Amino acid sequence: MSAAPILGVEALSKRFRGLLAISDVSFTVEPGSITSVIGPNGAGKSTLFNLVTGYLAPTAGTVLFKGHPITGLATNRIAELGIARAFQIARPFRDLSVAENVRIGALFGKAGRRDVVATTRGALELAGIAHLAEEPASVLTVGQLRHLEVARAIATRADLLLADEPCAGLNPTETAAMIDVLRRIRSSGVTVVLVEHDMPSVMEVSDRVLVLESGRLIADGTPGEVSKNPQVIAAYLGTPD
Repeated sequence: MSAAPILGVEALSKRFRGLLAISDVSFTVEPGSITSVIGPNGAGKSTLFNLVTGYLAPTAGTVLFKGHPITGLATNRIAELGIARAFQIARPFRDLSVAENVRIGALFGKAGRRDVVATTRGALELAGIAHLAEEPASVLTVGQLRHLEVARAIATRADLLLADEPCAGLNPTETAAMIDVLRRIRSSGVTVVLVEHDMPSVMEVSDRVLVLESGRLIADGTPGEVSKNPQVIAAYLGTPD
């Protein structure tokens, strides 16, 4: 018997005055998977993440975590349940060390007993920045800041990580390192959902790909299936005259 979905989105919609940013979107995410959400600029990817994590309230629809509705819960309550988000633009405490930044994440997040020291160390190792633990966050490169952002999210002891464009702006070496991090996180038992524009990375790391276009879910399948979908090709390349 397969495990229940860790995340369920049912008929989710979000309207901003006259703009329907998310339109009747439904999908599930299986535990232990890496799922990528892709789509052209303005497709609704960030809005979808904001709805799942409680930064926005939906106009209609339901978000389920481990089978329980979380629609309308405050962001801190959603974090306490075991959902973490790594933002594209990292905003660490620049005067604190890398380890101190991650330790803050370990002090919050999922409810229950916590070993802050062990959790911090584990998050640094998973994110591949244990060697930078005592460095001030202010000296990190863009790529290292992305790893720090992921480490802070993982330190909350999340069961589900939502990562917002973790590979954006990274060079090929940094991108490969981030893909390795995402795979290690998945191997540690954390389910990963990411928004990403880097298509080679999406195709390499994803078990499943969801495609949004103008707020609608137009494709849902394996990387191979999605890459051959005529609607996806049209959304990215346009249809010839």
